[in-house]
Amino acid sequence: MITMLSGPIKVLVVEHSPFVRSAVVRELSAQEGIAVVGDAKDAFEARDRIIQHRPDVIILDTALPRVDGLTFLAKLMEHYPVPVIVCADPTTDHRQAALDAIEQGATEVVVKPPVNDRAALQRLAQELALKVRAAAVALRRPPPIPLSATGEPSSLRSLGLDPTRHVVAVGASTGGTDALRHLLSRVPSDFPPVVMVQHMPEGFTALFANRLNDNSPIEVREAVDGDVLTPGLALLARGGIQMTVRGRVGHCRIAYGDREEVNRHCPSVDVLFQSVARCIGRAAVGVLLTGMGADGAEGLLAMHNAGAVTIGQNRGSCVVYGMPKVAADLGAVQMTAAPPEIPQRVVEALRARSAAGSAARG
Repeated sequence: MITMLSGPIKVLVVEHSPFVRSAVVRELSAQEGIAVVGDAKDAFEARDRIIQHRPDVIILDTALPRVDGLTFLAKLMEHYPVPVIVCADPTTDHRQAALDAIEQGATEVVVKPPVNDRAALQRLAQELALKVRAAAVALRRPPPIPLSATGEPSSLRSLGLDPTRHVVAVGASTGGTDALRHLLSRVPSDFPPVVMVQHMPEGFTALFANRLNDNSPIEVREAVDGDVLTPGLALLARGGIQMTVRGRVGHCRIAYGDREEVNRHCPSVDVLFQSVARCIGRAAVGVLLTGMGADGAEGLLAMHNAGAVTIGQNRGSCVVYGMPKVAADLGAVQMTAAPPEIPQRVVEALRARSAAGSAARG
């Protein structure tokens, strides 16, 4: 169920670096509605602080001494499964460990700046405050829907549909890593081109796309500027830069833009969705998945107004029912579904539109 808090969100900071730990505690303590109830330099101190303070959210370093962060997280998920935000060093090994932590049940990941950069540490604390608030209302990771409950996804070409005539745009935030994995594992091999934004730090998206690729019938990779959208290809926006789609139906390319945040995010789901609404219109499908806040809601509404098929993740399968709820409240969502069900819903919706178009022409 969703965590219900009557007072400030109690946070425990588990970080091996004394400088980073003190800076995060100091800056985070100044944030309204958040109470840092303790800090720890390793898993053993963290265990004692958890018993003493019963925190609502834990900020966890992956590079702990004696017992590493992943081993501690596994024990934590077994015995005290509260939301965990991973705070990782910006190296490849630590990025891999952070993604492992997400797969083990961590809610979010942030990247630690250089320890001598005071301004960057302040920005980190502000980012952590946003993620702490999201994590505090997070639904514990729901069990996957059995594949037998969703049926086998249909091939588009077997139904007389041309996948080159459509684009599927997907946006996600908190809990989206798992949702995207389930969604992309269920697409047929001739699924229309997919463009995606997952709120994730720069340097993590390529690694995450590779993991998605391992479990999908279609190719999944981080988007490169100028990439051509083709069926059987899913492109994930690179962290730290805004991604759009340019061109027209059947002839679309990826374009990267500026690094300004929109809705406090870069890349932003709204930026991607707005571009798809302009270029693809009613030939597009918009899918808004789990996440805190409202990024993507206005963009999904723009897609809806342009005639696109629009889908929101259903409440019961969301880790945080925020972004899809705002979109639904705006009237932007035509149907809801759990991630494993969405590919078949897309195929069914495109088939229904094709049949309606044929009837109208006949």
